[in-house]
Formats: sequence, structure tokens, C-alpha cells
Amino acid sequence: MPDSLPTYELYAIRYATREGRRADNFLGGDPHDGPMRMDYFVWVAIGAERSFVIDSGFTAEMAVKRKREFLRDPIEALSLVGLSAETVKDVVLTHLHYDHVGNFDKFSVAQFHLQEPEIHYATGRYMRHPFLNHAFEVEDVVGIVRLNYGGRVTFYRGNDELAPGITLHLASGHSGGLQFLRVNTQRGWVVLASDVLHYFENMDSGRPFTTVFHAGDAVEAFDLVRRQAAGRDYIIPGHDPLVMALYPPPRPELEGIIARLDVPPRQSAF
Repeated sequence: MPDSLPTYELYAIRYATREGRRADNFLGGDPHDGPMRMDYFVWVAIGAERSFVIDSGFTAEMAVKRKREFLRDPIEALSLVGLSAETVKDVVLTHLHYDHVGNFDKFSVAQFHLQEPEIHYATGRYMRHPFLNHAFEVEDVVGIVRLNYGGRVTFYRGNDELAPGITLHLASGHSGGLQFLRVNTQRGWVVLASDVLHYFENMDSGRPFTTVFHAGDAVEAFDLVRRQAAGRDYIIPGHDPLVMALYPPPRPELEGIIARLDVPPRQSAF
């Protein structure tokens, strides 16, 4: 890894949660069904010269509609790591599901970064099927289309460098154009897997999450993540409550609210 590459502070902000069952989280169900909570995050990479917000969560109104427990406004919570939506210049959208693109309109000057296959998927033929469209909110998708007409969306077609020290990786399966990120930190490259794996256990068991566009691609995507990580402790899943348990807060009063991912975990996840 070249010494000239910048490093980033990397944070996970927990903004919502829901109680669920194991059968909710594995395609085909689970033979050992029991409680299995899901957490919702946005992520932030802060560099010396440039910072990035990764995904934008959902609103309190959407939490009511979707029956999620809303813990805090994820956009207001950016202030806890020194950022403000009004001045953020770059937002990466890993995909366009409701819990990753809500609040996009609160970023008044940001450029949005999205895989081109995702916008085709979210506006194309498959959205006539409730099984596939249930994870999207029409107004969110239309909002991103409007931003594109205003020149505020940068599209990618596969793997690319977003900025020195941050790379984008296409990993369709869960959604038609899902992407994950690799971020250079003081402890090395950390992989923000987003919804390639909701939980560590999705990857460990080889069983995708129940919301899936292409099951085969979703399973193959686990290997894409593994190949980009130095080890399992460098992989951050998209919804696993273990993230808050494994990684320390930036300050003691933020325990359970924000996890710092650019430092080693308090204990190995595996």
C-alpha cells in the first residue's frame, strides 16, 4: 500500500433498529428460528482533505410506514462526527433501497455516486413485480432521477476509484446495481460491505438475505467481498448489531450510537 495514499477515519452511525426473526434474514428461512435484531446504519469516511457520507438512511415518517424503531435522525447525527449535510460534497449510494437513499434531499450541494445498473434496475421492467419493488420507495427513485437531470449524479459501470484511498466495487445480487466500498484507514483497507451481507452470518453460511434480485449473484458477491479484505475483521456488514458491540465509540458517550471502524475491533468477530 503506497505511503502517499490518504487514510480516513471511518464511522458507522446507528439510526434505527427492528426486532425480527432469523427466518426473516436468510433466503429459504432458517431451521433454528429465533429472535434476530437488525440495525440500520449510515457510514462516514473523513479524510484530511475530503470526506464522504455513505448512504443516507430513512426518515422518521418512513420508520412509521415500515414499522421500524427510529432511534435518531441520521442526518442530524452527522454533526457528532463533525459534518453537516448542508456542506457535504460527496454522498455514495450503495443502492437505492429505501433505507439507503432516504434523506437524499437534505444534501443541498452534494454530488451523488451510484452504479449505473442500479438506476436501470430501479426504473426498469422488474419494478412491476411487488416481490422486487417492495424495497424501493418511488419518490426516492424519482428524486435521484431529478438529481441526475440537474447534473448531480455520477454513475459508475463496475469497479472504480472514487478518490485516492476509496474504491467502489459492483456486486449485484441483493439489488441490480449494489456496490460496496473499500476504504484505506490507519489499520489498513476496511471493506464496507453494505447489503452484500446484512449479517456476518449471511456470508459465513453462504445464504443471502431474503430480499434478492439474483440469488446466484448474491452468493458470488460474498467472495467478491472476501477478496477485497485482508481478513474477516476488515469486513463490515450492512445491518449486523455486532458492529456496535465489536467496535469502540469515538467517545464514551456515543457507545451504541457510533462505532469507529478505522481502529481494530475490541474482539474478533470470528
